[in-house]
Amino acid sequence: MTSDALSASRLPPAVTVTVRYFASIREAVGQGGETVSVQAGTVGALRDALIARGGAWAESLARGRAVRTALDQVLCGEDAALADGAEVAFFPPVTGG
Repeated sequence: MTSDALSASRLPPAVTVTVRYFASIREAVGQGGETVSVQAGTVGALRDALIARGGAWAESLARGRAVRTALDQVLCGEDAALADGAEVAFFPPVTGG
């Protein structure tokens, strides 16, 4: 097996997920959602893939920024596993009062 084939075998399988953006993140990226196909096994890996796009995604989803995540409408951590057809939401923390 070549080193390229070995590296490829370690990548998670590609999944197609619906991504939703809310509040200031939606304003920054200019859309409320999209469907993406990505090789990401977790919500955190999806976030990294979106950050890698650069521009508004890199700025609004940057590491160090407070961003909440939900998987299939349930709050989750970035270690939550992605499955094909999942819905992932990114939104800033909000306070009530």
